[in-house]
Amino acid sequence: MGSRKPSAKAKQVAAFKAKLGGMDDIFAREEHRRTQRAAEHEEALREKACRLKKRYSCRSEAEEAIRSCADHGTAGLHSYRCPYCNGWHLTSKPERN
Repeated sequence: MGSRKPSAKAKQVAAFKAKLGGMDDIFAREEHRRTQRAAEHEEALREKACRLKKRYSCRSEAEEAIRSCADHGTAGLHSYRCPYCNGWHLTSKPERN
């Protein structure tokens, strides 16, 4: 049990506040956290949407790969231009109109 003296209590409160850090820059820290989180999210999207997929340099190569896959039993593939690498990838998701 801690001391009941006001000066001891004030020291405990001051130590606790010092451990938390100043509240002066709380908005700057939150903005930094949000910026960092957004960058991590964008990197995860890039990894999933582009880096883990085979890249074709042109649409005709991607269409040839689709025909080859269809010959081996995989149907319903489409090609699309990647917004990250400007190459072409394949997807099984329906085409958007």
